[in-house]
Amino acid sequence: MSSRRDDQAAPKDPTVVRKPMFGYPALFLNGNMFAGTFQDKAVARLPETARERAIKGGARQFEPMPGRPMKEYIVIPPSDVAEPAALAKWIEQARAYGATLPKKQRAVKKTAAKKATRPRR
Repeated sequence: MSSRRDDQAAPKDPTVVRKPMFGYPALFLNGNMFAGTFQDKAVARLPETARERAIKGGARQFEPMPGRPMKEYIVIPPSDVAEPAALAKWIEQARAYGATLPKKQRAVKKTAAKKATRPRR
């Protein structure tokens, strides 16, 4: 997502948007994050069955803060992060799942209510 290795693994899909999340590079599709980095970890958003399979295979649940897991995200095993082809498979699997998610609607910005002023006397 930021290094040349990550660039090689990132999907070539023009609808994929790169922007920061938690201050680290991330990949988004239709407003939904599907993969990214956090500190020294690479994370991917996967459907439940793929997540369970990944955890059995050495991945672990992603917790940006201890005890605060992000439900659909796993930490990609470091050995797979080091291999561009393996990393690309994780990212493609996450992108495919991201494509099934509903498009996020942009939040409407609320303007601050103006305080009523008293007429001058």
